[in-house]
Amino acid sequence: MKKIVLYSHSGSKNHGCEAIVRGTSKILDGICEMKLLSHAEDEDIKYKVNEIIDVKAGKNPINKKSMSFFNAYLSLKIKNDTAKMDVLQFTDGKKYIDENTIAFAIGGDTYCYSDVQNHVELHKMYGEKAYKTVLWGCSVEPKLMEEPKIAKDIESYSLIVTRESISYEALNKVNKNTKLYPDPAFNLDKLELDLPCGFKENDTIGINLSPLIIRKETYEGITMKNYENLISYILKNTTSNIALIPHVIWESNDDREPLRALYDKFKKTDRVIMIDDCNCMELKGYISRCKLFIGARTHATIAAYSTCVPTLVIGYSVKARGIAKDIFGTYENYVLPVQSLKKDNDLVESFKWIYDRKDNIRDHLNKFMPDYKKRGLLARNEIEQIMR
Repeated sequence: MKKIVLYSHSGSKNHGCEAIVRGTSKILDGICEMKLLSHAEDEDIKYKVNEIIDVKAGKNPINKKSMSFFNAYLSLKIKNDTAKMDVLQFTDGKKYIDENTIAFAIGGDTYCYSDVQNHVELHKMYGEKAYKTVLWGCSVEPKLMEEPKIAKDIESYSLIVTRESISYEALNKVNKNTKLYPDPAFNLDKLELDLPCGFKENDTIGINLSPLIIRKETYEGITMKNYENLISYILKNTTSNIALIPHVIWESNDDREPLRALYDKFKKTDRVIMIDDCNCMELKGYISRCKLFIGARTHATIAAYSTCVPTLVIGYSVKARGIAKDIFGTYENYVLPVQSLKKDNDLVESFKWIYDRKDNIRDHLNKFMPDYKKRGLLARNEIEQIMR
């Protein structure tokens, strides 16, 4: 009997990670026994992810008396290779993987960041025991395929399911078992809580900002200045209220920090509110009742797209461009790279473009999304194929 183990889940305080797990669970419901190896079990329990999937510890203290530690230490000292040392904290996850296991890497954009070598080592470690391995719902920077070690790792996956066409085109050149399906979170269910005071349904503009994109900015302070000017513009030129919506609340990467700074600056207007933390389905419920959405976190923008809310993405990598391109045929005007912010009003100008076309964009999303989301559910067929 085959089973599935999901790994590279960083914890549900990143509600994008939570959305991937919940969306994946929905797509693969009943297909076989499933486990989730989590880096933060307490977070998954807090948001009740453990009620839909069996959550196990996927990250443990390193055993410094083991032969694996000794070998990793030699690699570190001789080759300056940190990846073998870093991956030791995930060694205990091997006990859940055997010759009947399909090991799913669900990190989404783990191959977009600087610690990509860690994921190469982790895939190798789990792949040595697993029946097959899957890279699921992913985006990958195309230039990484020029690195032989990473290309070899990508080639060794039994199946790759990528969520946007830019990554698909790059990955398919290396691994012909690459398929293209929407991100699992497009099929995430929404839960509509009571709206807080000041949230006008369908006349509130949702805004998300992350410390991550601030770290990617080209000019220090330019991102916050653009967001401040955007809020000022909305308040002056529209009747809409503004909801500041965090989507990741990790201590080291907490959306609430820059959003609170914006709230404090504009709270006296009585038209700006801050949404409290809640699970990804409830956040999607808030986002779905916005007039427009401006978002930095990928899965906050997916919550908007999938509920047909006109959206401007403040992006920094291939995933934002690729998803927008697949939905609209182009990412021009739909994605504003944070690295391109040079003037204080760049974000305002991009917002105007979306705002002026909001009705046409919403009409397009209403026509496009039903079939797009149905295609996302069909990714299940690929897993049924490799289970045979």
